[in-house]
Amino acid sequence: MNLFNLFGSSGKHSEPTKSEAPAHWIKCKSCQSLMYYKEVENQNYVCPKCGFHIRIGVIERIKMLSDEGTFVEFDGALRPVDPLSFVDKKSYLKRIEEGIEKTGRTSSVVSGECTINGIPTQLVVFDFAFMGGSLGSVEGEKIVRAVNRAIEKRQGVVIVSASGGARMQESTFSLLQMSKTSAALARLSEEKLPYISLLTDPTMGGVSASFATLGDIIIAEPGALVGFAGQRVIQQTIGADLPEGFQRAEFLLEKGSIDMVVHRSEMKDTIGDLLKLFLNK
Repeated sequence: MNLFNLFGSSGKHSEPTKSEAPAHWIKCKSCQSLMYYKEVENQNYVCPKCGFHIRIGVIERIKMLSDEGTFVEFDGALRPVDPLSFVDKKSYLKRIEEGIEKTGRTSSVVSGECTINGIPTQLVVFDFAFMGGSLGSVEGEKIVRAVNRAIEKRQGVVIVSASGGARMQESTFSLLQMSKTSAALARLSEEKLPYISLLTDPTMGGVSASFATLGDIIIAEPGALVGFAGQRVIQQTIGADLPEGFQRAEFLLEKGSIDMVVHRSEMKDTIGDLLKLFLNK
């Protein structure tokens, strides 16, 4: 897999396999600058020329947020089933197999426990490379189990969203995850335990309409696309042009929909400080 193409026109990110050697150069999607790969890696995959936040994989995200060597994954064996025998251009089972082959994981969510600046935390991270980070029954179950562990251990929950929304191949089963996760987070709130939601590019659809926007603190990365319906659909529906920067993190901050826009290099310290504040540590 060539990283020159990996972060090029699509802006999407898939983690290279062990047998694939990364190229030495990356092209920024925003300013089109060519940069040495190690330079960008050392900057947490932020373009040193224009500050564009390149999409990153779940492994990089976990390394960025958790203290070194502390992350322990839970529920990694949970795997989607096909209750509706759904088929579009491909069968749902085929798409699941392709996602597993592409990422080495069985769902679009990795959940586990770690410390963030020394604070024990339940961390849930979406993997956009697995079926666009879509929310299905397994993903909802992993989130609920993470919340239950947090209640049991008196810890905070951090969810990093990167998703196109609810998984259409599971129909109502996926939509039920919106209420299921929201109910679990309500129990967390009743226990006076913090939930910090981190919105990354993109966070859309049923994910943005449920747990992603229920955080005690809602943080977004610079330039992250966050919304429910796509801009083209909205524009056609209302029959008017949308304002500049619509659905981007900075626009949402200005309108009061989120609490903070935080640079990736400051994200771990910001979340760590918030956890200390909420947990009175």
